[in-house]
Amino acid sequence: MILTAAATVLVAGVLAAAFWPRPALVDMAEVRQGKMIVTINEEGRTRVKEPYVVSSPVAGELQRVTVLPGEKVVGGETVVARMRPANPSALDVRTREQALAAVTAAEAALQVAHADLNAAEAKNEFAQSDLERVRKLVERGVASKVTLERAEQAAKVARANLDTVRAAIAMREAELARARAQLIGFDDMALAAALAESEGPTHSIPLFAPIDGTILKVIQKSETTLPAGEPILEIGDVDGDLEVVAELLSSDAVQVSEGDRVIITNWGGQKDLSGIVSRIDPYGYTKYSALGVEEQRVETTIQFTGPEEDRSELGHGYRVEVRIIVWEADDAVVVPSAALFRQGSDWAVFAVEDGRAVLRRIELGRNNGVDAQVLSGLKPGETVVLFPSANLVDGMRVARRQLE
Repeated sequence: MILTAAATVLVAGVLAAAFWPRPALVDMAEVRQGKMIVTINEEGRTRVKEPYVVSSPVAGELQRVTVLPGEKVVGGETVVARMRPANPSALDVRTREQALAAVTAAEAALQVAHADLNAAEAKNEFAQSDLERVRKLVERGVASKVTLERAEQAAKVARANLDTVRAAIAMREAELARARAQLIGFDDMALAAALAESEGPTHSIPLFAPIDGTILKVIQKSETTLPAGEPILEIGDVDGDLEVVAELLSSDAVQVSEGDRVIITNWGGQKDLSGIVSRIDPYGYTKYSALGVEEQRVETTIQFTGPEEDRSELGHGYRVEVRIIVWEADDAVVVPSAALFRQGSDWAVFAVEDGRAVLRRIELGRNNGVDAQVLSGLKPGETVVLFPSANLVDGMRVARRQLE
């Protein structure tokens, strides 16, 4: 009997232990009081605030550009490119014949001008000699003063006509030179000889760097013919004039203000960089995401605030990630966002009291997706359940899940 009773008690104890309700294993976290920030996160890129584009000052032939992106230049001293005047264009048959006819006409006009010069010189000589004869006759009292005045007038007119003809000759010579210039082409041997003499760098136009900085991009590398104003290369001050540009969603941009602190991360360096928002564009634009979703974006400019040596590895057009701080507090009561769930229209958590999960409605302030600010309902030091399941109910026993 004793053995039977002992066996019965033993079996009953084993069954009771097997079927006794066990506490649910859950993840837990502690409500804390301390610093909390709410940020808007977005990708950005670096850029030089004021890049300078060196362009061709005149239409001409650009010599091969030897500077490379990344090279340091000194404003007003470093020659970044050279140009030479462009060669004249080749003439087709019709244009050449028209130019030859123009030269012939200019030569004929010059011959006519020389003939007019001979006639004007003869008239001037006759007028001067006639004036001398009339003066002698007036001195003898044979001719009147009116005759002398007429002779003087005729001499002045002859002299003025001679000056006019000489000016006409100069004009005809210029027209002939212009007509002959139209015949200059690639097949002109005299022109080829002149170009061969100007091959040296002393006959080219040097283009100097406009500022002290770094070559950002070479737009025209090879030797080519460029019109006036064509961009050749781009120069900027990477060390002292670098900024960050981020394209924010318009719904995020309205929460940002100029002067907001910015944390610049994932740029490749050992530590995060600091900055401030310096400009928010007043207009937005449409941009399509990688999934084809239409979005309204607003360009936001961020200035670096830390030492330049901390970002010395950054260059123009580098990718970074920015975290714009739109709200922060040093003594907020913070609960992990993973502990929150909806209870009707309110927020709630399961607080752990004496090993049991107690449903607690709370009032929230800011939420950054990781932590949430508690305005009422929880105190620092209390423990809450993370990721509460649908099976967890008010008053259920719980225990902390141990990490393996």
